[in-house]
Amino acid sequence: MGNHRQRRRMPFISAKPPTCGAHHRARVGQAGFTLIEMLVVLVIIGLVMGLVGPRVLNYLSDARTKAARLQIEALSNSLDLFYLDVGRYPTSQEGLGALVRRPAGADTWNGPYVKGGTVPSDPWRNVYVYVAPGAHGAYDLMSYGSDGREGGEGPAADITNWHH
Repeated sequence: MGNHRQRRRMPFISAKPPTCGAHHRARVGQAGFTLIEMLVVLVIIGLVMGLVGPRVLNYLSDARTKAARLQIEALSNSLDLFYLDVGRYPTSQEGLGALVRRPAGADTWNGPYVKGGTVPSDPWRNVYVYVAPGAHGAYDLMSYGSDGREGGEGPAADITNWHH
């Protein structure tokens, strides 16, 4: 067995003082936000939403009006294709449904003339109003806007195929 020395390991001792005590408790109390800081942030968020919110809602309203104009234009094109095939526009009684279902007596009907096989509703989920013969042309095609009633201003204004 020779002369082997066994080394004893000393426990690690840190030169830093322990983190318990009054200093540590003071730092724990500063870990969150104060009520005043939270209220200031909420006020700032409220002000930003008050300024930005109406603009976003206005864009949404404008987008629906533009979508209605585009749908009316697409339906007008479909009505023109119907006219080329059948030789007349659908009657008021046949309505826009004649674009997706063959009306009686329309032997040269070559539809459906609307994608998807259904006539779309306007962006406010109301049906488009179709009158033939129309007061403004061979047919009148319109959406009554956001209020769903004839007349109105702004987003509630009627969208028609004769006013662009």
